Amino acid sequence: MAGPTTRAQASWPVHRATSLSEIWAIVAGHLGLVGAWQLMLVCRAACAGAKEFLGTLPGLVVCGGETDDSEAVSDVWRLDLASMRWEPMPALITARSVHVCCAVRGAIVVLGGAPSGDLGHDIISSVEMLSEGQGVFTASLPLSCGGIMDAATVVVKESDSTAGQVLVLGGFTELNGTVSAVHLVDLATGICTPQPNLLRARSLFVAARLPDGCVICAGGLGDGVGCLQSTEILEPPVQGSLDAAWTWRELPQLSVGRYGCMGCVRSDGRFAVLGGMNSNRQPLSSCEALTVGDGEQWEQMPPMHDARSFCAGAAVAGCIIVAGGQGLNSAEVFDEVLDRWLRLPYDIPLGGGLFAMGIALL
Repeated sequence: MAGPTTRAQASWPVHRATSLSEIWAIVAGHLGLVGAWQLMLVCRAACAGAKEFLGTLPGLVVCGGETDDSEAVSDVWRLDLASMRWEPMPALITARSVHVCCAVRGAIVVLGGAPSGDLGHDIISSVEMLSEGQGVFTASLPLSCGGIMDAATVVVKESDSTAGQVLVLGGFTELNGTVSAVHLVDLATGICTPQPNLLRARSLFVAARLPDGCVICAGGLGDGVGCLQSTEILEPPVQGSLDAAWTWRELPQLSVGRYGCMGCVRSDGRFAVLGGMNSNRQPLSSCEALTVGDGEQWEQMPPMHDARSFCAGAAVAGCIIVAGGQGLNSAEVFDEVLDRWLRLPYDIPLGGGLFAMGIALL
């Protein structure tokens, strides 16, 4: 007959399981970005497991932008989420700011912009890409619709095109000023195909794709009407409708007009808008999030440590990371579980502030 189970025998499976880094990697995946960093302080196995999880996350890529000396830069940096250090990447071909940037099929794509935010400079129509495995950015065909700055972009999920497609929304052009135009851009050819216009002309605003595929836009500067509070969403036709076109619909307004803000979709599906400038050109630290669907309304989030305008940022693994902004090169992260902001240990490695950059997760 087997003897009684001792405490040591009973705890052996627990000790065995907690010594496996694979177990801690699964735990880290449930805890998210900040939780994974905290796990690295528990034990060696937890540290290894957390690093394994963090190594699966995309890095935060910041490209181009403008310094406090009003000079556009071609620098590209990537924040490694495991080490929390900024790593240099190949530079842009053309220094630019107030451009749009996104990740498409493993490539970084940069469109439009200007040599600085000063409207006295030519607006750029060029497109450049850094494909996976390549050591330099390469030039693609320019935008057929001409130069554009202060716009927003959303990646289109499709597999038919050669190099991918993106939506370029609103922005500012030399010919028409602030526009409401929306174009579907084929990255292989540069051909811009018109789509349903925004309800309002807007520039320096934020846009994102929601989990259900709808596109949402908020804030910005209007055409002759100043700072915008309005929000709108591009939705498919109602089921059974004879009209097959997607259309824009008004959503509840932001609590305050803001432009040069940052926007992203939280892990709970809410659309968050952070910082920016108000109608008095004062930078904001306030943040708010919108629930789309039943009971649509904006709710206040905790403010950032620093008031930030024209900063870069993205949502990843249950957190929101923001970096830079006018007069700033610091970075901070919002943990959705803790519902608070934490400062990151390393600034963007450029002297002075950096703002109006492009941003992508890769």
